[in-house]
Amino acid sequence: MTLLTRRNLLTTGAFGFAAFGLAGCDPLSRSPDFRSFIKNAEGLTMSAQRALMVGQPLAREFSERDMSRVFRANGSTNPDTPHYNALAADNFQGWTLTVDGLVNQPQSLSLPDLRNLPSRTQITRHDCVEGWSAIGKWKGVQLATLLQAASLKPNARFAVFHCADDLDNSRDGSGQYYESIDLIDAFHPQTILAYEMNGAPLEIKHGAPIRLRVERQLGYKQAKYVMRIEIVERLDKIRRGKGGYWEDRGYEWYAGI
Repeated sequence: MTLLTRRNLLTTGAFGFAAFGLAGCDPLSRSPDFRSFIKNAEGLTMSAQRALMVGQPLAREFSERDMSRVFRANGSTNPDTPHYNALAADNFQGWTLTVDGLVNQPQSLSLPDLRNLPSRTQITRHDCVEGWSAIGKWKGVQLATLLQAASLKPNARFAVFHCADDLDNSRDGSGQYYESIDLIDAFHPQTILAYEMNGAPLEIKHGAPIRLRVERQLGYKQAKYVMRIEIVERLDKIRRGKGGYWEDRGYEWYAGI
């Protein structure tokens, strides 16, 4: 009997869709029903993974001997804005994290505030959409701790992470990096806001002062340089409406592995 894993299921599904499309791509591409089918593939993937995640199973954790000797920096490596540079020059003493939106008790926390909260340390594998992986040790506060303190309103559905880096160098903020996850992932025990990597304070290239770690998804979901967490009911009114910088440009919103 073949062991069914999340990765096997999703890989099989992906190849199945590809083979089906190549078998008759021209006629099928003109079919509204088929276009709708493909558009819903991401939803099917997410539903399949959610069905396999009953009970909030953990992503695999490793030992210190498994840690990668080199851990590449994904995405941008420095926001390099006047505001961010001033924060970095002061060792982020003036930095604060805002938690607002659909909450009863908005939060504003400094880096020492976060460090004084109960922490979680985990050694996990980072899988980049570009094809590389690395294992690192992360320490931070569980996102659930902050959301519980903020007291979510009944219509809260998603956590949106607004970041300091602007990948397009836009003047109007349209290129500002952002990401989002639903509350299932937000309350997962391995979803943390990491302020340490491999036993040292997070470096700028890795997202200082804090970055999101949502270990069951691909690297582009691990938002760096987080400045604000906004709790919302829906995502279609934010930027281009797809739930993230790369999602607005064609990536899948749910990037489960």
